[in-house]
Amino acid sequence: MRIIAITSPKVIEDDVFLIQRLLEKGIDTIHLRKPDSGIHECRKLLEALTPEQRTKIIIHDYPELYEEFSLKGIHVNKNVPILPSDYKGYRTRSCHSLEEVQRHKNEYDYVFLSPIFDSISKVGHRSGFTKEELLEASATGIIDEKVIALGGVTFDKIADLKALNFGGVAMIGSIYHRNALCKLNHGALI
Repeated sequence: MRIIAITSPKVIEDDVFLIQRLLEKGIDTIHLRKPDSGIHECRKLLEALTPEQRTKIIIHDYPELYEEFSLKGIHVNKNVPILPSDYKGYRTRSCHSLEEVQRHKNEYDYVFLSPIFDSISKVGHRSGFTKEELLEASATGIIDEKVIALGGVTFDKIADLKALNFGGVAMIGSIYHRNALCKLNHGALI
């Protein structure tokens, strides 16, 4: 099961340290999602990472940084609605319905499906799916190894999401909680 971290929306002082520690602890991929920060702040953050660390970064808001820093890939969402025409890298996408997953998952390396649970990082952002809907989507193959659960994902929910056949989990709020690195240390994720 893939374990993916998504950064907080604004560049913070601890970002470089946190990204480095998460990668050291076995996080597969980091999505650099910084809609509340400018391209120059994101560039500065990427400059502080090693070339090897950058190969595990998927960029959300500034696709031009993909080539400049030899990043892993580009994420399609409302801020980046299409990939550059000559793009050949890793492709990911946000989806907010099961229909959207069915329509797009074969065009991408993986898609996020959200919100699976009530959000930790976005106040008032409620789950978009019932347990029954997720069970049916799993049984019919809509949820599979190319679908990543996002939204309210915590360490204690990973086993349930694996049982639903999600190919991985993505976390924002849980990762930024002060105990996240400790849990990573004790093998909760890897």
